[in-house]
Amino acid sequence: MTALTNHLFFTTSTVVDWVDIFTRPTYKHIVIESLAYCQERKGLCIHAWVLMSNHLHLVVSVNDGVELGYILRDFKKFTNKKIMQVLENDIHESRRNWMQDRFCFAALNDRRIHNYRFWQEGNHIEQLYTEHFIRQKIDYIHNNPVRAEIVAHPEDYLYSSAPSYAGDKGLLNIDLLKLM
Repeated sequence: MTALTNHLFFTTSTVVDWVDIFTRPTYKHIVIESLAYCQERKGLCIHAWVLMSNHLHLVVSVNDGVELGYILRDFKKFTNKKIMQVLENDIHESRRNWMQDRFCFAALNDRRIHNYRFWQEGNHIEQLYTEHFIRQKIDYIHNNPVRAEIVAHPEDYLYSSAPSYAGDKGLLNIDLLKLM
């Protein structure tokens, strides 16, 4: 378990038009693998997370000298490209053409984007200053699948850090926070 620091952040990344692409494990695992890469190679410390059908919440910190905005930019750029490659070749995805059209349309007015914009622009980042605020955000993250009526208990949702906080092994290595 990691002690609390003053450099914790809550962040949300949302798919363009709230498209529910993360209903398929293939796309979920691209996000998980990319987050693991950011942990191993870019200095991202994940303390809590949940991947819902169309957005990702994180409570994170970064190693000294590392800029969270740069990590998130690279994460989004990589996952945008990888998910679009997989989607393009996924003949079993019944919504493929519709999703490609949505992501193509979202990229039309951005010179930096060539073909598709998968993630909404920007990162919603909030610095977490108090233990109460940290607990509130972690509870919010872990209860997201319960509120969406996907599971009855937070620890039953596989694509979250809730199983790790309940003592099980999750899909990502988590730096658990000691909360009183």
